[in-house]
Amino acid sequence: MKILITGGAGFIGSHTADLLIENGHQVRVMDIFDRQIHQGKRPEYLNKKCEVVEGDVRNADAWKKNLAGIDVIIHLAARTGIGQSMYEPASYSDHNINGTAMLYDVLLKNPDLKKGIKKIVVASSKTVYGEGAYRCKSHGTVYPETRSIEQLKKGDWEAHCPQCGEPMEPIGIKEEKPPQTPSVYGMTKFATERLAVMFGEALSIPTIAFRWFSAYGPRQSLSNPYTGVCSIFLSRLKNRNQPVIFEDGKQLRDYVFIKDVAKSNLLAVKHLERSGVYNIGSGKPADLVEVSDTLAELLGSDIRPKFNGEFRAGDTRHDYADISKAKRDLGFKPDWSLKDGLRQLIDWGETQKAEDRFLEAERERKEKLGR
Repeated sequence: MKILITGGAGFIGSHTADLLIENGHQVRVMDIFDRQIHQGKRPEYLNKKCEVVEGDVRNADAWKKNLAGIDVIIHLAARTGIGQSMYEPASYSDHNINGTAMLYDVLLKNPDLKKGIKKIVVASSKTVYGEGAYRCKSHGTVYPETRSIEQLKKGDWEAHCPQCGEPMEPIGIKEEKPPQTPSVYGMTKFATERLAVMFGEALSIPTIAFRWFSAYGPRQSLSNPYTGVCSIFLSRLKNRNQPVIFEDGKQLRDYVFIKDVAKSNLLAVKHLERSGVYNIGSGKPADLVEVSDTLAELLGSDIRPKFNGEFRAGDTRHDYADISKAKRDLGFKPDWSLKDGLRQLIDWGETQKAEDRFLEAERERKEKLGR
């Protein structure tokens, strides 16, 4: 089949293109080659068998031109980064919501293009959930609200049961958890998801929205301070700086290797008839100290993380995926352990410049938010 990947020059898009081409599909990549990520140029790692076009998803003509002859759309193009979204809300909403809405506007106005589309896959995010899922000994499964500033100022990091006030045990998040979207980025990804599901039903196009958890691996920028924590920590360590950890470092996250993320897109293409919203993660939580220490161990470094005693409003305490639905419906099974995946990230990082801009991004965040 011929598959259009928007944002296909990016981290997830390029790995997805590789896997689709390996499995015999034709791939057209549409990307704006954002300066923050790509310095405005086509990355060298992009598969030479891709058809590559420069195009902005907010532009109707770009969609009309690049949907011609396409069987499947994998819509990944978006501005990413939770912290940055909080002081650039208009830009994030424009790219992520309007860019997605434009796709459906074009399909509605161009029925000849619509009738050729067999499947649409869109990138949602675990950030739509907000705080994680928990089990209280007295009250069962609980979905607490985001921790208050007052609580965090006391250094009380754990989520408490809203009924009895006791600490709770974190459990894997299922797709049934109500969204909280505590960031602009999370809000825009939920809007992307809802637009896709809504119009998938209205236009009778099978549609899958993937709520990916914390993806990491080769091709993740080591100089973009708004990307994932694994690459930010690696950049700090390569520059002989301590990774900075907020709260106490025991907060749990689900780190899913990029090749497992790409595999989920291939499985979505294989299951053309299926629609739904799915979590994609490793299903195995790790805390921030484990990530920092594993990177240091693999690098042969003795640098330990720095705990600055600070917190960021809106951060979740624990969140990791229950992936049983994706296993059941799509046959998804992660292949990569955290340590093996981090080793791949480090190997790739040996070929890359790592400009540590973490402190610069932190200053910008505090200035913009008045903190």
